[in-house]
Amino acid sequence: MSISALMSANQTLIAAGLADAIAVLPSQPARLRDAMHYSLTQGGKRIRPQLVYLTGNMLGACQQDLTPLAVAVECIHAYSLVHDDLPAMDDDDLRRGKPTCHIAFDEATAILAGDALQTLAFDTLLNATLSPASDPQRIDVIRHLSAAAGFAGMCGGQAMDLDATDKHISLDALATLHRKKTGALIRAAVLMPAVLTKQPEPVLDALHQFADSLGLAFQVQDDILDITSDTETLGKPQGSDLENHKSTYPALLGLAGAEAHAQQLFDQALHALDALPYNTQQLKEFAGLLINRNN
Repeated sequence: MSISALMSANQTLIAAGLADAIAVLPSQPARLRDAMHYSLTQGGKRIRPQLVYLTGNMLGACQQDLTPLAVAVECIHAYSLVHDDLPAMDDDDLRRGKPTCHIAFDEATAILAGDALQTLAFDTLLNATLSPASDPQRIDVIRHLSAAAGFAGMCGGQAMDLDATDKHISLDALATLHRKKTGALIRAAVLMPAVLTKQPEPVLDALHQFADSLGLAFQVQDDILDITSDTETLGKPQGSDLENHKSTYPALLGLAGAEAHAQQLFDQALHALDALPYNTQQLKEFAGLLINRNN
C-alpha cells in the first residue's frame, strides 16, 4: 500500500475514533460539548495520530490498541491549539481555515474546552479496552503522554516560548524550547506504541532519536512556511511569528540557513531509523512528506 493510501486509511480510523470520543460524552453542558467537538474534528494534518499508527504498525501492534493512543495524543494537541490561540497567548482568530474556538464560541468556553479535551485524553487511555498483551503497559503509556504534555514537555515549552518573545535567544535555547513545545508530543506519538509493544532499549533509543530530529525539523519547516506561504494555504494567519515577535529559525539563521538546517535534521531522523530491525520505509516516506509540506 502506498503511503498516501495508508495515510488516508489512517485518517478514517482517526476521524472515527475522535467522533466516538465526543459521542459518548453526556449531552449537557451542550455548549462545552459543541466547543470540544468543534476544536477536535475540524480537520488538520493529524500528524501525531498518524505517527501512532505508522509506528505501531511497523512494530506489530494490535490495531485496536492503537486507536486510543491516537485519540489521546490528538486530544492533547487540540487542547494546546485552543489555548494557544487565546488572547492571552498568541491571540489568533483563524485555525485550520476556520474561526478559532474563542471566536466561534467565547473565551471562557474555549478555556473550558481546552481543559476538558486534556482530561478526555487521559480518560480515553484509562478506560479503553486493550488486548491482553498490551493492557499491562497501559500505565507506562499514560506516563509518557503526561510527561510530554506537562511542565517537562509541551506546557514548559509554551512558557519558554512566551518568555522568549521580544528577545534574542541562542540556537541551542530555541532548540530546547521546541523540543518541549512541539517535539514532546511528536516523541510521545512515536514512543507510546513502542512502550505498548514492550520494545527493548535499543529500539526505544533509535525511535527517540528519530522523533527528536523529526520534531525539530517539523518546527523549522513551520517557521519557514510562516514566511514563504500564505494565510489561505496555511489555514492560519501567515506572518504571525513576525507579528508576535517570536524567536524563529529563519530569524536566527536566515531563510536559506533554516532550509539547510531542516534538511540536516531530516537526514538525522532517517539515519536513526536505519538502526531499527524493522521495515521503516513508511515512516521515512511520512517524514519526507512532513518536511516538504506547504502548510
